[in-house]
Amino acid sequence: MSFRFSVRTGWDVGESSFAAAIREARLTGRRLYDLTVSNPTVCGFSYNAATILAPLGDSEALVYDPDARGMRRAREAVADYYRGHGAVVDPDALVLTTSTSEGYGYLFRLLCDAGDEVLVALPSYPLFDFLADLEDVKLKPYPLFYDYGWWIDFAELQRRIGPRTRAIVVVHPNNPTGHGTKAVERQRLEEICAQYGLALIVDEVFLDYSLHRADTEELVSFAVGPHPVLTFVLSGMSKIAGLPQMKAAWIAGSGPEALRREAMGRLEVIADTFLSMNAPVQRALPSWLEARQGIQQQILERVRANLACVEGMGLEVLRVEAGWCAILRLPRTGDVAGELLQECGAIVHPGAFYGIAQAGRVVVSLIGPVEDFTAGMKLISTATRGIK
Repeated sequence: MSFRFSVRTGWDVGESSFAAAIREARLTGRRLYDLTVSNPTVCGFSYNAATILAPLGDSEALVYDPDARGMRRAREAVADYYRGHGAVVDPDALVLTTSTSEGYGYLFRLLCDAGDEVLVALPSYPLFDFLADLEDVKLKPYPLFYDYGWWIDFAELQRRIGPRTRAIVVVHPNNPTGHGTKAVERQRLEEICAQYGLALIVDEVFLDYSLHRADTEELVSFAVGPHPVLTFVLSGMSKIAGLPQMKAAWIAGSGPEALRREAMGRLEVIADTFLSMNAPVQRALPSWLEARQGIQQQILERVRANLACVEGMGLEVLRVEAGWCAILRLPRTGDVAGELLQECGAIVHPGAFYGIAQAGRVVVSLIGPVEDFTAGMKLISTATRGIK
């Protein structure tokens, strides 16, 4: 009898043709310009290593604190972070996790039985499919559309709600579109959740990276009340403090009191089952949050500089309000990312990687070193000039 793996992990784990083309180009020694780098720790930012690492050596981390939600001191620091965003968050309504990915896993277990459905926006980062597969949850996409900015298509969202739909996921601001959920959109989302008995899951990892455009609403956290429906806000140190290697994140729960209390009680049991975040990281979390402004300022300056670079070269950038990414609309069809790699050594993400169906769309990260980013963009500008 042959060996059998679970159906939920039946992914195609082979190398994609695009990844193979990049690998082969690197083997030739050709100079490549990687415009997809989104790991802040390798982008040349200045980190205060002593400040970041010092609390990890705290001897009190040798004492085991069995609170499944996370150490009280760490949760109070997260609540204080939200206070800076105008939100009152009860530390007892917080659960610490190692990542927002783990947070999604907890919430899918909390809200869904096998075969239940969760609505997720497109375009979006290609992570949710794997998370849903691992929890035996089905995803249904709802579209964002572009009209001098990005908007939620509420007619389509409602059409995709079925009897097994349990939650709507909102990434605020969205990755890669940079779309910040407007007040009127939030109100409509909450109305729909109330009408159909759904929970709202809001990923806010890029909340602190608004470009503060004069004609754009200020980004407001979904942790700010009131909360007429069960709402879960996720975030963490990966983006807030540019520390993806430290594996520190959280879930903040809110909503009608009785419903919130039951949800948090169940989440606590889930967290107690896994006990994932280690004590040194929890001890360090308050100091990392306190020192976040330094790295955030560096990242925002880089994002603005690189975005100005793209726009200054006459390349068309779809409107971005926040975050680290930009979508370019290039006058090409076909395998645009593959062509740019071959023609000028520029590595960009194909739009299809994020579920963008329209031709000529590619996605770039705005936090790469300015010199390399500028050089890569010049090559793209030259390669696309005059093509209709």
